Formats: sequence, structure tokens, C-alpha cells
Amino acid sequence: MAYLLALDQGTSSSRSILFDHLGNLIASAQQEFTQHFPLPGWVEHDAMEIWQSQLATMHQVLNKSGIQTQEIAAIGITNQRETTVVWHRKTGQPICRAIVWQDRRTADWCEDLRQQGYGKTIQEKTGLLLDPYFSATKIAWILRHVPEARSLAERGELAFGTVDSWLAYQLSGQTRHVTDVTNASRTMLWNIHTQQWDAELLDLFHIPRQLLPEVYPSTHDFGSTDLFGASIPIAGIAGDQQSALFGQACFHSGMAKNTYGTGCFTLLQTSGFCSQSQHGLISTSACQTDQHPQYALEGSVFIGGAVVQWLRDQLHLAPSATAIGELAASVEDSDGVVFVPAFAGLGAPYWDANARGAILGLHRGSSAAHIARAAIEAIAFQTAELLLAMQKDSPVPIIELRVDGGAASNDALLQFQADLLGIPVIRPKIIETTALGVAYLAGLQSGVYSAPEECASLWQEQQRFLPQISRAEATSRLQSWKNAVTRLL
Repeated sequence: MAYLLALDQGTSSSRSILFDHLGNLIASAQQEFTQHFPLPGWVEHDAMEIWQSQLATMHQVLNKSGIQTQEIAAIGITNQRETTVVWHRKTGQPICRAIVWQDRRTADWCEDLRQQGYGKTIQEKTGLLLDPYFSATKIAWILRHVPEARSLAERGELAFGTVDSWLAYQLSGQTRHVTDVTNASRTMLWNIHTQQWDAELLDLFHIPRQLLPEVYPSTHDFGSTDLFGASIPIAGIAGDQQSALFGQACFHSGMAKNTYGTGCFTLLQTSGFCSQSQHGLISTSACQTDQHPQYALEGSVFIGGAVVQWLRDQLHLAPSATAIGELAASVEDSDGVVFVPAFAGLGAPYWDANARGAILGLHRGSSAAHIARAAIEAIAFQTAELLLAMQKDSPVPIIELRVDGGAASNDALLQFQADLLGIPVIRPKIIETTALGVAYLAGLQSGVYSAPEECASLWQEQQRFLPQISRAEATSRLQSWKNAVTRLL
């Protein structure tokens, strides 16, 4: 039997998950790592700690499963996107901490560029909106502020990568500097139409071409690793959200998924058609298994499940995320409390980098349970705004939403989501679809699967949530949310 090892490197933890050829989860391991917040709006990671945590979970999975290294057909890497790592090619050491996708330090510069009229050019070339979320301004900040960084980069002595590139570099014995189209499309430097690094954008951000990795389809020979006693090919790479779209078997136009993770990310498959949103969404590359480009519409919520972590760690409302969910479920509704968790600005469809979080509608009867309930509801409200915008942009009706991620195990959240959207919300039997997607990609490259349709046949529904409130009530609830958001813009 062939096994596939998926490395799921996320914003708050690194995980390794071993699947068999039928997509069954055999073993998994997870390790959290440190979040650094040096200044308001700044978020950083130690790239070496990311690598060590990922390596540790790989060893743990192999030990748990009892599987021999020779039985693993391939490794796939899926990762937090946009997070920016720059390292020395000779030593393999980062020149500074990684700047995380949530980081807003370049917001003012992005606004200046927008005022100069560059927003339209960037969107036309990359499908993205001009925002500090993406990698380009993070790279430029590092080159400006880290001593000698620019001169080293211009001499070709530094390498930039999103986290997939960083892991592939380390796994391959520091020999491969690679990425795939999904991650490249999140840098604000990749032209999604020409499928190349864009010279005009590199000039705009003063980024040397030699800093950047080579870009390939999501199924490709990305090298191999000899760290576990035998050579294992690295055969699939995809950004976490595109990998989840693939893992949900959303291979046809009009199929949509939402991942409830640290943030929330809704993607709508548009296949070979690159749709430019008129409603605050972005166009991005979807997983590519051959030379034919694939696209998706995407909406990003910066703070999704992270709001539960905040209630746990900063407000100490309860000792665990599970306990926060139980606290929220102890009341029927939020009793008028609306929580807008704009801790890192607002993403789609508002794109306001300067917005900050707020809890509104408090009164003497408001309790910790109401605040917890409002936080859970905020996750669903933000996702509903994304999908409703997609329905306006999509030429194909969206008839259901497939969901995954940690919070997808919360029945109350998914029921509220279905109520707001007015369409079925479907949870698959395996909600680890981010890892499963890149396992499928690695399996396609290594011959475990013959075609994407074989992967689609393995997808199974676990539970379907149907709307239970009227559309008038749903509209009223959404309007209350929008009224609260308006106060922060």
C-alpha cells in the first residue's frame, strides 16, 4: 500500500498528516510555535522554529504510524500563504524573522501606491488588490530595513520564499529554491495571465529577480528529501486555501469551499476563466496539475478562528477553544451584541487596513456567553459576506458550500452559516481537506492516482446543514452586522 505524507504548515502550528491511497487519515502530529507581535499591527514568526516544528511532527507521524520510509510514495507541502521568508543561500539562515500574512506594517505605503494609481495595474496583472496582506511590500520592507539586505539580494546571495519554498529548501538539503503557481500568485509579483514574474512589478517594488524562486505547476518534481533514511520525492505544493479547494474536490466552475482556520478563506472554482471581481474579491491561481492555468475567486477574512484564541488568551473567558464554544452555546443568541474582530484590519470585501476591532451593542445584561456567541457569529457573518459577493461575480449559481478547517466541527456555527446564506453547508467526512488536497497532488505526480477524477471519487459527505430561518430574517441579521462594520470603516 502506498502512503502520502502531507506537511500542513499553518499560521499557528505545523502539522504532518499521513494518508493512505484511499484518503484515510492514518496518523497525525501537530506542534504550535511562537507568535511574535513586536509592534501594533506587526506579526512575525521565527522561520527556523517553523522548520524545526515541521520536522518534529514528521518524525512523530512516522513513529506513531509504524510505516517504513520506503512505503511513503511522496510528500506534499501546503502552507500559510504570503508569509515572507528571506534567507542566506549559503548558510540557509533567515536574515530576519518571517513577516506573517496578517502583518500590516506596510499599510501606509500601500495607500500611497494606491493614491498614485498603481492599484489598477496590480489588479489587472496579478488579480490581487493592493494590500499589505500580500508578499511584495513585505519583501521590499525587508530589503529596506535589514542591514545589507539589498546589496546581498542584488548579488544573488539571498533567497525569498513563502513558507512552502522555505520548507522545500530545507527538506531538499538546501538544494532547491522552488514554489508553485498558487503560492506565486499570492506575492503581488506574479502575472497570472502570462504565468511569469512580472518585470514591471519587480521594478515598482525594487525587488531583484534573482531573489525569487522558480515556479512550477502544483504537481511537479520539487526535489526529494533524504532526512528519514530513504529518499522521498517532494511531489506536490499548494497554498493552503487552494489545496483545500482541491481536497474538497471542487474541480468544476461554480463549486465553492470555505476553510475556518486562523482566518476564513472562501474560494470559488472558475476553472480556465480568470474572473475579475467587481465586489471586492480577488482572482487567484487554483491548483494546476498540467500546463493549463486554473483560476479561482477568493475572499479572505483575516480573523476567523483567531478570535476564539483571543477570547481564550487575552480575555481569559475560558481555558480552551472548546470551552469557548460551549460558553457560546449556553445562550440562544448574542442578545444584540455584535463583535467585529478587525484586529488586523478588514479583508474582503472592505479591504480597510486601518480598521480595528470592536464589540458593539453591550448592555447591563450582556455576559461573557453573549460575547463568545457574538464572536462565533462573527466568523459566519464574515464568510457570508464573501459568498454573497461571489454570487454577484459568478456567472454560475453557487448551490452549496463545502466547509473544512478546525471550526468546521462546530455544528452551531455551520447551522448559522447555512441560515445566513440560504444554501446547504456541507461538511465532509474528512475535514482535514487542506492536507488531503496536497496529498492528492503529490499522489497524482507520483502515480498513486491517475487523474483528479479519481481523487473526487474519494470525497464523502459527513453532514449537511440546511437553512432554517426565513430570508427576511437572514437579511435583517446581515444588515445588523453591516451596520456594525460601517462604524469601523
